[in-house]
Amino acid sequence: MLDHIAIQVRDVAASAAFYDAVLAPLGGERKKQQFGQNVSFGVTGHPLWLVPTSDRAPAREVHIAFAAADRATVDAFYAAALEAGAEGLHAPRLWPEYHEAYYGAFVRDPDGNNIEAVCHTA
Repeated sequence: MLDHIAIQVRDVAASAAFYDAVLAPLGGERKKQQFGQNVSFGVTGHPLWLVPTSDRAPAREVHIAFAAADRATVDAFYAAALEAGAEGLHAPRLWPEYHEAYYGAFVRDPDGNNIEAVCHTA
């Protein structure tokens, strides 16, 4: 159902560098830069867009979960995020309260968004 999403960021270059690092283990990469500073990421297509904001009000947190092929990929995402300077929210682990095979890790991106990698297979 979802084709793409755009999130507002204060520093497009810094956020793009962050997403370059954390999406690489998931197979994601920078796809387009157009309309000025807007940058897109994806495995195929360009479902995630970073767009600049000029609003000085505190950003409202967005939660984005990226699909991982396996648990090792979730681990690699988390390591890459920490290396890129992300705040670790939840280290990779099983979340049986969601379902018995839900394996995820959560970090904060440079704009305070809750970014997750998740694998749903046992």
